[in-house]
Amino acid sequence: MTRARQNANISPAVGRNMIINGAMNVAQRSASVTGIGATTGYFTCDRWRLACGNTAGRLTASQTADGPNGISANCLKLDCTTADTSIAASELLIIQHLLEGQNVQRIGKGVAGAKQITVSFYAKANAAFTFVCQLADIDNGRNISKLFNVTTDWVRQELTFPADVDDGSSPFDDNNATSLELNIWLHAGATYTGGTLATSWANAVNNQYAAGIDSFYSSTDNNFFLTGVQMEVGPVATDFEQEEISVTENKCFRYFQKFDSVGANYQRYGVGFNYSTTGHSNPIKLLTPMRAIPAVGTTGTAANYAINHNADSITACNSVPSLAATADNPKHNIGIVCTVSSGLDAGDIGMLVSNNNVSSFLSFDAEL
Repeated sequence: MTRARQNANISPAVGRNMIINGAMNVAQRSASVTGIGATTGYFTCDRWRLACGNTAGRLTASQTADGPNGISANCLKLDCTTADTSIAASELLIIQHLLEGQNVQRIGKGVAGAKQITVSFYAKANAAFTFVCQLADIDNGRNISKLFNVTTDWVRQELTFPADVDDGSSPFDDNNATSLELNIWLHAGATYTGGTLATSWANAVNNQYAAGIDSFYSSTDNNFFLTGVQMEVGPVATDFEQEEISVTENKCFRYFQKFDSVGANYQRYGVGFNYSTTGHSNPIKLLTPMRAIPAVGTTGTAANYAINHNADSITACNSVPSLAATADNPKHNIGIVCTVSSGLDAGDIGMLVSNNNVSSFLSFDAEL
């Protein structure tokens, strides 16, 4: 056992893992989504994006209670539901984790004194496969990739990437935009596999990203499981950092928050005021400060929302709640507006609620 691992076991450094929700414990959007493959997006486990492009392959993504004992009860599971064995050049499927520049400054990338990065994770599949783990420097157009093998058993992958000193001119930007991507390539065409894998830091060339990988979409028998993802500074993969669920949730809330009625009767979203006989404005209190002013997500059906006013009168909305022209304070509150056909008293208080017991929600998305 190395001294670094001994020290980590004795007194683990809190916060050494730069990955958020690596244990796949938080899934605000959904526990399972089918038919994925046509578009890129966040579907199930928070902070984990699926990049999909130009393939007929389709999959179901789910948060599944099948994690390795002692690491996490949960994992991200991908299940191939439509195969694609005729792989066009531009096809791709990637599990992605995007990191803000201000959260990766400890790496010191691109300048003298830059540090090594070790990525570790637990993975398994229905059969033996070879896939690629890639680090992509978005600020400076540089990348590095490593092949890894999976079997039908949970195996911890430990991949150490060398420091990228470069010419001293390519540090990560110190801001709230994407600086570093952790990419796990599961399927790709010749555009991304036609060259020689970039196993050392290099200026990005598409065909060097994922050379040598197998295809997740080769059969509808295929599945892939991932959990216990950790990225840390240094040459040693220390034990997976266990984190209280409340800490993980608050980290996730910086990027996405969902207020879901789940069929509740008149779910209360927030108290605001009626600025006219048809208009209502509501400052929604956020759970935590968000990365940026978020986009508002709804069911898309105005009648699923209503204004409670005038001593418990319920008037259905005729426009879905949307972001106000000027957000009140994106660090704490988001102003949203909606309208009804008539009946509000201008200047009075009103409460935005779900209409009757319909399953409506409000979400706030500030993802990278």
